[in-house]
Amino acid sequence: MIRVVVADDQALVRGGFRVLVDSAPDLEVVGEAAHGAEAVDMVLRQRPDVVLMDIRMPVMDGIEATGRILGARPEVSTKVLVLTTFELDEYVFGALRLGASGFLLKDTPPADLLAGIRTVAAGEALLSPRVMRRLIEEFVARPDPHVTAPPVLTGLTERAVEVLTLIARGWSNTEIAERIYVTPATVKTHVSRLLMKLGARDRAQLIVIAYESGLVTPRRPEP
Repeated sequence: MIRVVVADDQALVRGGFRVLVDSAPDLEVVGEAAHGAEAVDMVLRQRPDVVLMDIRMPVMDGIEATGRILGARPEVSTKVLVLTTFELDEYVFGALRLGASGFLLKDTPPADLLAGIRTVAAGEALLSPRVMRRLIEEFVARPDPHVTAPPVLTGLTERAVEVLTLIARGWSNTEIAERIYVTPATVKTHVSRLLMKLGARDRAQLIVIAYESGLVTPRRPEP
């Protein structure tokens, strides 16, 4: 059973998400929060698998709450799925850098919302092509996008770097497997090792690391 906490300052919205999530046989809402501080407390007490996190809330917004949750004790393995009204909300990118697993629009179809919860609970990233493009544009706009790779990247094998690059391009495990002529299970092993080596929580954070380190830029061809 995937355990979910819903954080939104509107009671009607929280109630709607609760009804929807509880309607799925493999999902259950274990708590609701009306603001970020309450969400942080709820996560530390309930240890849910996923938090549906609204960005703009009183007392403490979703960005700060995401940082506190994902920077909490190591045993807290909760994934954060950001909820936003606008797909290109500038706050989404701050949440991704802090380790959020992805985002969903509040008007996402019910079936897609449930699928999204399952996706991030499984450790996958949930990023639309538009958000990927926006992330790339933001890194390119920096004064010096070609940053020297930190030591943690230089310690990766050539194959690991190749897999990380393809992940940052938005490729799935199956697509990567076909590209480098291995099985999807082997790719999954590479991904698990990358997560451990780079101290990342999931694929979304691997993508941010790849761009922020300068490993991948729009000007650099694919491997």
